[in-house]
Amino acid sequence: MANNNKSIYSALAANLLIALTKFIAGAYTNSSSMISEGIHSTVDTTNQLLLLYGLKRSKKAADQFHPFGYGKELYFWSFVVSILIFGLGGALSIYQGIAHIKEPEVMKDPFWNYIVLFLSLIFEGTSLFIAVKEFNKTRNGMGWWDAIIKSKDPSSFLVVFEDGAAVAGLIVVMILMGMSHWLQIPELDGLASVIVGLLLVFVSFILARESRSLLMGEGIAPETREKIAQLAEKDVAVLKTKNILSTYQSPEEVILMLILDFEDHLDTEEITVAIHRIRESIKKEFPLVRFVIIQPE
Repeated sequence: MANNNKSIYSALAANLLIALTKFIAGAYTNSSSMISEGIHSTVDTTNQLLLLYGLKRSKKAADQFHPFGYGKELYFWSFVVSILIFGLGGALSIYQGIAHIKEPEVMKDPFWNYIVLFLSLIFEGTSLFIAVKEFNKTRNGMGWWDAIIKSKDPSSFLVVFEDGAAVAGLIVVMILMGMSHWLQIPELDGLASVIVGLLLVFVSFILARESRSLLMGEGIAPETREKIAQLAEKDVAVLKTKNILSTYQSPEEVILMLILDFEDHLDTEEITVAIHRIRESIKKEFPLVRFVIIQPE
């Protein structure tokens, strides 16, 4: 999780550096797309702060009200981030763009806009490079989409999506803003804002889908289930693994429940000893499994 913090901090620094300059440049040159980019960077800055808050809350120790801990706080705040990207980022950018298309304003000299966009591209590109590098460390040879679907840590891929959308948005704005000024078609500047908004809406839907799935409770991978079943059945007291139920409480914490069929001749004390033995062997083999509940069939 420390690696993911590195990508979040780099993204936070990049967005803080450029959000204010985008707003100033956009207001000075009457550029709708630059204002949208400023909104985008402000939302991204807020998102990184919320992710860091979620990470901190998720490490809070268990108590009597939350006996399994606060791990799902990360999933909740990741879902909130996806909503913010949709509402504050996507919807506001689309609104700003449509308003500028309906009542276009002639852009002033966009020189400073290009300077801001160029610097923003450097900062966002650097942040994206760091985020991709850190995410690659978690992929373990899987394809990108498979790694995102199977990831239990939304902070690992959320920053990649945010920075990727930021870089794509900057390129769109640079192209359409230049065409708007060169061809004297101010509506193109508004169109750039709409495209940026649609891009953010698309990203928000993907992130909301993954965060919702994690918040609802995703289980361990089928191959891990099979390994746990085999490990349990190696014990001399077990006849067969009837069922395995699991859920990720956080990216680093799994709750596991096994329903096992024990040998008929075992008494209660022998079954209790076997349960303790199996529980310890599973925890030793799979460090992420923090809670193991074993139910005799």
